[in-house]
Amino acid sequence: MTRRPATLAAGRTAALAATLAAGLGLVACTVVPESGDDSSSGGTGEAAFDLVIVGGTVVDGTGADRYSADVGIRDGRVVEVVRDGGLSGQGAEEIDASGLIVSPGFIDHHNHVQNQVHRRPLAENFIRQGITTILPSLHSGDQPYPLRDYIDDLEVAPNIGFFAGHTWTRRQVLGMEDRAPTPGELDEMRDLVREAMEDGALGLATGLLYVPANYAETEEVIELAKVAAEYGGIYYTHMRDEARGLLPAVREAIRIGDEGGLPVHINHFKAMGVDNWGKTVESLALVDSARAEGIDVKVDLYPYMAGSTGSSVLFPQWVLAGGIDSFRVRVTDPEIRPRVERETEEWMRRDWTGGDLSRVQFRTLRAFPEYNGRRMSDLAADRGLPNNDATGVQLAIELQLAGGFSAIYHFMDEADVIRIMQHPQAMFETDGDPVGYGLGFPHPRSYGTFPRILGRYVREMGVLTLEEAIRKMTSMSADEIGQSERGRIADGMWADITVFDADRIIDRADYVDPHRYSVGIHHVIVNGVPVILDGSVTGAKPGQVLKGPARQLTETRGG
Repeated sequence: MTRRPATLAAGRTAALAATLAAGLGLVACTVVPESGDDSSSGGTGEAAFDLVIVGGTVVDGTGADRYSADVGIRDGRVVEVVRDGGLSGQGAEEIDASGLIVSPGFIDHHNHVQNQVHRRPLAENFIRQGITTILPSLHSGDQPYPLRDYIDDLEVAPNIGFFAGHTWTRRQVLGMEDRAPTPGELDEMRDLVREAMEDGALGLATGLLYVPANYAETEEVIELAKVAAEYGGIYYTHMRDEARGLLPAVREAIRIGDEGGLPVHINHFKAMGVDNWGKTVESLALVDSARAEGIDVKVDLYPYMAGSTGSSVLFPQWVLAGGIDSFRVRVTDPEIRPRVERETEEWMRRDWTGGDLSRVQFRTLRAFPEYNGRRMSDLAADRGLPNNDATGVQLAIELQLAGGFSAIYHFMDEADVIRIMQHPQAMFETDGDPVGYGLGFPHPRSYGTFPRILGRYVREMGVLTLEEAIRKMTSMSADEIGQSERGRIADGMWADITVFDADRIIDRADYVDPHRYSVGIHHVIVNGVPVILDGSVTGAKPGQVLKGPARQLTETRGG
């Protein structure tokens, strides 16, 4: 059968212009056939597909073995997968994927874009990792409010799903107070969660490590989880403790899911602090035990041995209660200051530094920006102070009073990271920020998470097979949030697709030079529309807001 020539360049300008004009809508592209050649569409003059990907090796997201195939896309969905080819020339646009992997697009289970994605709608540092869906599961940040108004006007490159945030909800009702809500206040909190769920939230998200969320008793969270459960929600959590209290924190997360009546997803599962390395054996066993009892618990991780967060985590929570003014009163009171120093030093040693201040690397130090990218040990040395936690306490108090800082904390062991990665219930997240290229000093995970997994841990170390890693990034992750029409390359699925070079893909960002895009990602397609072509950003914004329910309801809401 004669087919007209079709290349990716054909119709590209018109397709992208139509996409931009359509906002979140999807585009069906056509090209005018060459004279006398309309055989591929039965004489109608239209291409059979909007886009075809030819000559690639498909890893379909299910964990099945890879195979050679062409993929035909129309109206935003995969409509035909032809093993060993046969679709070349039948698309309005065509991608030659010879020598490349054609995979479902990757799903990022936690990041920090919830209130900023409209400012950087292309989410370039995410889509350049092959990510087609971002899930800003709320920990310590604010949620957009009203959520319905925010998502109605949103035009972005990747798909995105939102959550009802416990921290934000608690702050609206109780501020920074360290106490339990009254019955009336708890009802107000329930109403805010209910409103977010009705606006499309996928579930309830908590950050129980952080103030003021960690002032909440478990029972408070369970009551809010019950509201999310009524709407088919899921419970995403940054646990209350990932160090000394790791095992009780896992048990608490499981209990919230069990008594709240909804699945549990634990973000950035880890064992932090030198004293706690190896505890992932026990913490993962708790996950397995809960699942054996019928409680749906899963986890995710990022593939780095360092985390990143603000300076408040260096202090016991009681020191921070009431905000910065109360903090100032405590650290300047000669009767309270000794207790603050004693407990903070123990807190820092066991959970964060292990006695070595070089484990704290400043990202954004407001008081002394010249130290951004450098270590707390450098600041101590420049002042002639010893590298120990007694020094760290004094510096932490001083810097907190001067506006605080964000930092990269080098506190994990790679053996734990690998153990979690290989667990059958583990998926992936970036924990990344919506960065501007060259601005600030972000954690390298904002640029490199998914390519690092595929390059270092799959290709170089053999920790996972390519098929299993892709399954965790795609179908398993899509099912976790009730999106069974995503995460797979098969007829009828939404065409979220990443095309990459398995022999070359790798992260380039590191802790010293973080603003470096990964290599090996060639094309990224969201809902059938390219957002990355030949390694370049197209400017298209075809992303959809993914709304709940995240799980199938088994009984009538409120029944």
